[in-house]
Amino acid sequence: MTRAVSSSGVTAVQGERVLVGDIGGTNARFALVKPGTVELTHIVTLATADFPGIEAAIHCYAEQVGASGIHRACLALACPVDGDDIDMTNNHWLFRRQQLMNHLGLKQLKLVNDFTAMALGMLHLQPHELLDVHRGDSGLYSAERAARLVIGPGTGLGVSGLMPVRDGWVPLSGEGGHVSFAPTNAEESAILQGLQKRYARVSVERILSGQGLLELYQVMADIEGLAAVCRSPVAITAQAQADEHSLGRRALNRFFAILGAVTGDQALTLGARGGVYVCGGILPRVHDLFLASGFHAAMVNKGRFAQYLADVPVWLCLAENPGLLGAAAALDNDEVRG
Repeated sequence: MTRAVSSSGVTAVQGERVLVGDIGGTNARFALVKPGTVELTHIVTLATADFPGIEAAIHCYAEQVGASGIHRACLALACPVDGDDIDMTNNHWLFRRQQLMNHLGLKQLKLVNDFTAMALGMLHLQPHELLDVHRGDSGLYSAERAARLVIGPGTGLGVSGLMPVRDGWVPLSGEGGHVSFAPTNAEESAILQGLQKRYARVSVERILSGQGLLELYQVMADIEGLAAVCRSPVAITAQAQADEHSLGRRALNRFFAILGAVTGDQALTLGARGGVYVCGGILPRVHDLFLASGFHAAMVNKGRFAQYLADVPVWLCLAENPGLLGAAAALDNDEVRG
């Protein structure tokens, strides 16, 4: 498992390189890799809001790092990637696959779902980039060759999985973040009712995302008859870290508990006895509160299947660019369509 990471630089690129990208609702991350490896170099993060479309962002990146003559690329996108027309779910970018290939002069362009790439990225992490949330117990089955779940809140809620095949793994591509939110107690029922005043349908992503945390905080403020003084997810997490009695802390704890319940549901659906990777852009910044929260209790609170889930190990991903690693791994992976 070859992997080395270097930070972005402006030195001109030498030798053949492949472009990889991890493009979400807020940020577009790009890097170059040597063909056949997941060795990331020239890593740059751009804000999607700063560019009218993906072509402009890629041209900006290439100019920054001095890259030219790129003929192959693999882009991980936070949206469905079937067909020629690509419409990003949580940003304004849309494009056509063939037109992008022609515009960039590419001989190969592979497009994969961002959490398909995220799942593959989990296989290339270093030990220090995974934090134990729950060690689990493999019991009578082989955790090394059992399905694994990959889930994480960021601009949206990503869900994927890893299935063992022969001597490797196949990542699953899906849209599990858009399943319906199912309350587990009276408080969550009230939260659902509050969100239903804003949306005809409430998916779990309406809560388990950056914008979702803000809306959860606002709805809880309405329920409790309090002023919603925080105006952003960053402000909420700052309040939560500063004051354990604050509405921000209660909202964040409810966020963790709902994430735990959804994770348990997804793990049961997938049969993910090999483990759960929790990732995304939100949790690493508040990992101390996450570890002390009711996440795991909510995850295993599944009645007769509580022990089934208690045996499942859970890790928190702390890596900076797992999606880019996964995009690099997906490029020459014949099991991954794109």
